[in-house]
Amino acid sequence: MNTTVSAAGLTVRYGGTPALDGVTLSLTDGVTGLLGPNGAGKTTLLKVLATAVPPDAGAFTVHGEDPATPAGRLAVRRSLGYLPQTPGFHPDFTAFEFVDYVAILKELTDQGGRHREVRRVLDQVGLADVRGRRIKRLSGGMRQRVALAAALVGGPRFLVLDEPTVGLDPEQRMRFRELIAEAGEDRTVLLSTHQTEDVAMLCNRVIVLAEGRVRYDGTPAGLTARAAGRVWSSTERAPGARAGWRTGTGTFRNVGDPPTGADLLEPTLEDGYLLVLDTDETEVAAA
Repeated sequence: MNTTVSAAGLTVRYGGTPALDGVTLSLTDGVTGLLGPNGAGKTTLLKVLATAVPPDAGAFTVHGEDPATPAGRLAVRRSLGYLPQTPGFHPDFTAFEFVDYVAILKELTDQGGRHREVRRVLDQVGLADVRGRRIKRLSGGMRQRVALAAALVGGPRFLVLDEPTVGLDPEQRMRFRELIAEAGEDRTVLLSTHQTEDVAMLCNRVIVLAEGRVRYDGTPAGLTARAAGRVWSSTERAPGARAGWRTGTGTFRNVGDPPTGADLLEPTLEDGYLLVLDTDETEVAAA
């Protein structure tokens, strides 16, 4: 696949503390998951790529456009759909009015065509029946879908999603997965999440950030494979495990360095993620 987003040496400091520390990556069409603990720099990276925060060092391009120049920044924003972690809603706007307002900001100036596009994205996220309802009267899941519709309006080629499934119930998360998977069929989607399950189900690629640096960049299968032979079952808590918890069967699932003769278990993506965070090594797979 062709590279659509390319970044090299992105660095952002807050009061001398690096939130991003020389992040280098490239993205292609499809859904890329961005994992990392709180404070890893995920939201800062998304803000940089969405041109909301300029980097202190490093550079990036989106579809060949350089946002370091005014013309390039405008071109990037025209191709961008951004769903921030905490969308800013005017509570008295209806769902239609809010998405229409975002469409105006995206320079959709023809009213008839713009309103057709607003109706299209609201229908796409399953809100056609409530588009005239005020946002303050919508459930949390519906508000998230309004925010996603706003990000999708205008058919952006680069979609940046920051924790879009946080606070959603299982049924709402399944609906969001469908929407994100569909969006990734013909554009570049960068999905920041704490949900390893979402990454396993949606993403063809995963990037793990920790302390502002890339710790892993490759396939979800490759990340899962990092835990092969390092997950085991025991009848008691293993004191040397990186992580361990009692399961519903009463046995313990342990992640780390197993003792000789341990009853090994099939690893998950979450197991590989935990082990990546436990090392300073960086693994970047070939694209």
